[in-house]
Amino acid sequence: MKPLAGIKVLDFSKVLAGPLCTQALGDLGAEVIKVEPLNLGDETRGWPPFRREGLGAVFLSVNRNKRSIALDLKTQAGRAVAHKLAREADIAIETFGTGVAERLGIDAPTLRGLNDRLIHCSISGFGRSGPLKNMLGYDVILQAFSGMMSLTGDEGGGYIRSPISPIDQITGTHAFSGILAALLQRGQTGKGTTVTVNLFESALGLLRYNLQSFWERGEQPPKCGSTHEALCPYRAFEAADGPIMLGVANDSQWRKFCAVAGLDDIVEHPKFRINADRVANRAETDALVQKAVEKRPAAFWNDELAKVGVPCAAINTLREVLAHPQTDASGLIVKYDHPHGGPIQSVGQPFVLGGEARDTGLPPPIHGEHTLQILAEMGFSEPEVQQLRDARAIA
Repeated sequence: MKPLAGIKVLDFSKVLAGPLCTQALGDLGAEVIKVEPLNLGDETRGWPPFRREGLGAVFLSVNRNKRSIALDLKTQAGRAVAHKLAREADIAIETFGTGVAERLGIDAPTLRGLNDRLIHCSISGFGRSGPLKNMLGYDVILQAFSGMMSLTGDEGGGYIRSPISPIDQITGTHAFSGILAALLQRGQTGKGTTVTVNLFESALGLLRYNLQSFWERGEQPPKCGSTHEALCPYRAFEAADGPIMLGVANDSQWRKFCAVAGLDDIVEHPKFRINADRVANRAETDALVQKAVEKRPAAFWNDELAKVGVPCAAINTLREVLAHPQTDASGLIVKYDHPHGGPIQSVGQPFVLGGEARDTGLPPPIHGEHTLQILAEMGFSEPEVQQLRDARAIA
C-alpha cells in the first residue's frame, strides 16, 4: 500500500507549481480530483507541443494520477459541488490571485469551516500580504524581480531566463513538503491547518548562498556564465572534440587534475596553489586549463578524471542524456499508454521508497473526463446532474 492511500485531495490549481505538488501526492497514493473550469480547463492544456488537443506537453508532465471534473465555480451550483467535495477531502490546494479564492468560495476559512480536518494550501506569486500581494506570479517575472536573472549568463551579455522554471518547480516542492508536515501535525492534533507558499519567497530561498555572499561583500556579484564565483577552475571548457564541464571543488581535486592534465609545474605556484589564489587569478587559471583540455577529446577527460575522483561531465543534449545507460538504470523515466494520446513517457518522482519500482498509475486526464463519474460517487442522481447542466455549473 502506498503511504498516502486513503487521502483525498481537491486540486483547484493550474499551470505548474500546484499541479506538480498534487501529482507528487497522487504518485504516493492519494486520490486527486482536479477541479477545472469549463471550456479549456487548465491553461497548460493549450501550450504546445501537443500530443493531441488538450494534452500539451507541460500539462502531461505534471498531471498524472488525477481525475478531472469540469466545474464552474462562479455559479452557486458549482460552488455547492466543490463544498460537498471539500467536506470529504483531506487536502485542498489553490493557486488563484489574491482575493479570487474568496470570491469563488474555496478559501481556507470557507472550506475549513466545512471541514476542520482539512489542510488548505494556497500558492501565490508574492504572498497574501505586503505591497505586492495583488501581483500575479509567473516564474520568469520572479526570476527577474528576485535578482536571479541578474546572475545568469555571461558578463557583458544579455539577460537569460532559466528554461526549467526553477521557481515554479521548487514552489511546488515546498507546497508538497508543507502538506506532508501538516498531515503529520493533523495526526497529532486531529485538526487540519493552512499551508501558504509563494514564488517570491521560494526564489529568495533558492538564492540563499548568493544573498549570503552579497551580504559579505556588499556588492552585486558579476555574472558567472557556467562558472562559480567561489571556485576555480569550475566551468565549461572546450575539449578537442566538444565541450566538457569541469568542477574542481577543492585543492585535492586540483592536484589530481593537474597530474592528469600535465600541469604539475603550476600546481604549487603561489597563483594557483589554493582555491582562493585561483579565484583571484581566474582568467590566468582558466587559460592554462583550457590549453591543456583542448589537447584531448572529451572521452579522455571523462574517463581519466573519473578514475581520480575529479568531477567532469560531457555537456549533453536532452537526447544524449535520455540515451545514457545511467538514465535507463535509474528507472526514473516511466512509460504508459494514454487512452487518448497513445504511448507516452514521463519523469517519475525523483525518490524511491523501499526500493520499489516506480509505476505510472492513472494517465493525465482529458478535460472533465471524470465529471459524471465523480458526481455519481457523490450521490448525484441523473435529474440532479441535469439541474447542474441547466445551471451551467457543468458542461
